[in-house]
Amino acid sequence: MFDQIKEDVRAAMERDPAATSAFEVFFLYPGVKAIRAYRRAHKAYLKGHTFRARMISQRAARKTGIEIHPGAKIGKRLVIDHGHGVVIGETAEIGDDVLIYQGVTLGGTGKDTGKRHPTVGNNVMISAGAKVLGPLTVGDNSRIAAGAVVLDDVPANSTVVGVPAHVVKQDGKRVCGSLDQIHISDPVTAEIKRLEKRIKALEGDNKK
Repeated sequence: MFDQIKEDVRAAMERDPAATSAFEVFFLYPGVKAIRAYRRAHKAYLKGHTFRARMISQRAARKTGIEIHPGAKIGKRLVIDHGHGVVIGETAEIGDDVLIYQGVTLGGTGKDTGKRHPTVGNNVMISAGAKVLGPLTVGDNSRIAAGAVVLDDVPANSTVVGVPAHVVKQDGKRVCGSLDQIHISDPVTAEIKRLEKRIKALEGDNKK
């Protein structure tokens, strides 16, 4: 476990240009604190000490604003940058070299039993505020845009954006007909326009 923690600290330093020393990262970074607590909690969880495991994780959540269930499976060198509001569910699985920003949820939809949370591959980046929900899979080397709501599997080497999220780039090539993050359609505006069109049609029928 100590070697894993050293790798977590090293990964945070490499990812964050503001980091000045391993000492600073180890003692002051909330993401590193949360992952360190998770490593201890997960070890207790695997031994069947579920109460102690939850006690460790809940104490860390109060101190860092990051809640990681001790039952989650997390690989090497996870970096949680800033981190406030991050939630990782019990059956979530995270590969190696994953980067997660603040406000991210790896959660459930409430419709599933057993495996309820996402499986995230290696070298994935999940941007601020993204919600990844359900027992779906996010492929290796993928990118999830800020604020995206992911409800379906994400292919490897892809970038997804939007609500609900859709693929805009795969294997380095833009997907035909995709939208960028600036020009994502607003479903509320689209519905208002549809209703306005319908009202005009009805008014036209009444005039006849």
